[in-house]
Amino acid sequence: MTTATREPVGSATPDVTIIGANDSRQNRTREMQLIPEALARAHMHERLREAEDGRRGVRLVTAKRMQRRAERASLRARRALAMAVMH
Repeated sequence: MTTATREPVGSATPDVTIIGANDSRQNRTREMQLIPEALARAHMHERLREAEDGRRGVRLVTAKRMQRRAERASLRARRALAMAVMH
């Protein structure tokens, strides 16, 4: 090689550059950019799970309330029947 075509010491020529390192760096950068999206998605799923748990709790409370009402109505009907039979 002649001195006119030589690269300066420490320069990265295409035959020296490791292509995999560049791809790896780009993948890491892409992953870093996607982290907020992944966190937001995880947060959203957690909120949805909490909302579902809350709805399940509300349904349970409502079912218990309806059961108590039905039991009271059943007792009233029994009393009414007993009063009708006795008279």
